[in-house]
Amino acid sequence: MEKIILVTGATSGFGKAIAEKFAVNGWNCIITGRRADRLMQLASTLQSEHEVKILPLVFDVQDKDAVFQELGNLPDEWQSIDVLVNNAGLALGRDPFDAASLADWETMIDTNVKGLLYVSKAVLPYLVKKGSGHIINMGSTAAKEVYPNGNVYCASKSAVEAISKAQRIDLLPYKIKVTALHPGAVDTEFSIVRFKGDNAKAEAVYAGYEPLHATDIADVCYYCATLPAHVCINDLVITCTSQANSLFTFKG
Repeated sequence: MEKIILVTGATSGFGKAIAEKFAVNGWNCIITGRRADRLMQLASTLQSEHEVKILPLVFDVQDKDAVFQELGNLPDEWQSIDVLVNNAGLALGRDPFDAASLADWETMIDTNVKGLLYVSKAVLPYLVKKGSGHIINMGSTAAKEVYPNGNVYCASKSAVEAISKAQRIDLLPYKIKVTALHPGAVDTEFSIVRFKGDNAKAEAVYAGYEPLHATDIADVCYYCATLPAHVCINDLVITCTSQANSLFTFKG
């Protein structure tokens, strides 16, 4: 039986790696993102290399109307979603609370929290109708420990953890699994975005040790999604060997 995964934020990093991992294993993919050129290129590559069906949808998860327009009106053949990966998210700035940008705070909350809520709410009717499904929410070790100058980013990922717990409770009658994945340091565009294109600052984050790679998170995501129907990994923290948590990293 063909399976369908929906991945938000699929144009780079975790999202792109997750779409690739599932496609290589024969899953049809709904991929979403803001950057149309990247999204269409990924769709073309996945279709040609893995002979799966791909539905690319260009929108920003911050845009409530766009989310419900695109995801609330999926073609019939795409409505039987097996797995939703709420991956779209970002960090902006790393400044002390008193100096941080309100615009950065609002973008993180609108993307990491409200965007996840919009997408989940839009997709849930398909899962409820099916009587099964799996929601995988991308958290962070920042949900587990607040670190200096992390303030609202840490708060947004703590919210993802709380929302995941609430979904897991409320969706029990529909046999919908909910997993929260909490990666530590991963070498993606994350730090370049956080430091607003300052490559030197971004590279310094990963200097002196080997961080995780996006493919590592994709492998874990695939493992969680392909366990037997009666098994759900609720909450999983993933770090590289050099990192204990969001506060302690050994750089040698």
